[in-house]
Amino acid sequence: MPNFPRTEAEIVALVETMIAGYTAHGADFPSVTVADLQTALSNYQTDKQAQDDAKAQAQIATVTKTDNLDALKELMRNDLKVSEVDVADDPEKLTQIGWAPKAPPQPVVAPGQPTNLHPTAEGQGMLWLAWDRPASGSGGSVRNYIVERREQLAAGGEFGTWSIVGSSLNNEISLNDQPRGIQMEYRAKATNIGGESMPSNTAAVVL
Repeated sequence: MPNFPRTEAEIVALVETMIAGYTAHGADFPSVTVADLQTALSNYQTDKQAQDDAKAQAQIATVTKTDNLDALKELMRNDLKVSEVDVADDPEKLTQIGWAPKAPPQPVVAPGQPTNLHPTAEGQGMLWLAWDRPASGSGGSVRNYIVERREQLAAGGEFGTWSIVGSSLNNEISLNDQPRGIQMEYRAKATNIGGESMPSNTAAVVL
């Protein structure tokens, strides 16, 4: 989406293009009154000239000019909004008045991978885990973390499937009622509305 201009020169350049575009393509933008834009521009230009020509009156002229510039900007914003509605079926027509279609929303990127998952303490059926946050710039912002566990089905045998056993807003968690006397593996993932990160390293635990 284009950014509304900030400097006076940029604002004047855009409104002049808007006026020319509305004048040449009035049928495409029936909701806009070009005369209002021209009047607002003329008021601004008159006061700006007065500011330049009368340095002694600069303070008064600046206040008046600013008021008229604000009025011009408000009218321009409103006209651009209704113009976007006018040509909603063909938004490329906005280029006729110096504007442009809104950019499509950007998809949210899933977070980066947590690292260094490790137990920090163990108890009777209890386990405390901590990990490092994803590296800066490695993905989208983190909404929360999920911790998954899988268990070894038989001594020396295959592990079962991963299942979620807890979630945390921070990079640590305490888990209660964990199985005892069997080999388990834990891992953490960072999540946001864009999805889940790659899983962290695996931590092997027997309580």
